[in-house]
Amino acid sequence: MHWLTTRQQITLKSEQHGFTLIEMIIVIVIGGIVASMTASVLTLPIKAYVDNSRRASLTDSAESTLRRMQRDIQSALPNSIRITADGQSLELLHVVDGGRYRSQLASDGSGDLLDFSLADTQFDVLGSLLNFSNISLGNNAIVVYPLASTGSNAYTADNTAIISNSSTASHVVFSSFQFPLQSPQKRFFVIDGPITYRCNTTATAAKNKTLMRYQGYNIQASQANPPSSGAAIQSNYISDCNFSYNSGSSIRSGLVTIDLRLTDETGESIHLTQQVHVSNQP
Repeated sequence: MHWLTTRQQITLKSEQHGFTLIEMIIVIVIGGIVASMTASVLTLPIKAYVDNSRRASLTDSAESTLRRMQRDIQSALPNSIRITADGQSLELLHVVDGGRYRSQLASDGSGDLLDFSLADTQFDVLGSLLNFSNISLGNNAIVVYPLASTGSNAYTADNTAIISNSSTASHVVFSSFQFPLQSPQKRFFVIDGPITYRCNTTATAAKNKTLMRYQGYNIQASQANPPSSGAAIQSNYISDCNFSYNSGSSIRSGLVTIDLRLTDETGESIHLTQQVHVSNQP
């Protein structure tokens, strides 16, 4: 039998011993610290990415809506923009075409001028209507000298007449009508109807706070709030909105200011303001 020496036994025991309790505790503590630091390093960029994604989504929705509103406002009939007292609703009459009417006969006596002294039914266009294919004959109306005042207000049909099916790009025929005022620039406009933008910020759920666009309803003397038909959602999460309008003057364009705030369910919020110049030269 082979017997180990005392020194060999001591060496063997030292090679086989495990971790002590203190060593294990130290390892666990250090591991926890490293894990905590790693989690922080990974969590912050992920949270920032998610927050940026939410903001980008809200911004994209708002900017898309603002671009649509800008196109409509820039196509508004002069002096037709009106806003409710609470600043939550904006309405306009949308122009699809326009031109200049003949006010004098040609040197040889030819031509059909627009007569303001009686109920006329037709006139020649100087040149031609550029977007004639966009006009709905029998439905759209011609407007002369819109001033948004009594006697020349398109909302009350003071200066509008329905364009006839027999009209052409160079000759306009309409229902018998006497226009009250001549345009100094001999202009006329063709409108297809009103458009309204209306905010609903009173809903409980953030997603149900919307900006609506209304089209396809009848022109009304008083501003509807909101119209009864033709609604389409333009944006959700509208926590606050305000429309304002400065009509300008004969030497300065009008100015529409659109102020929107969007807030989602998490509380993420963006605020955008846009100003749109409006030509009010009738």
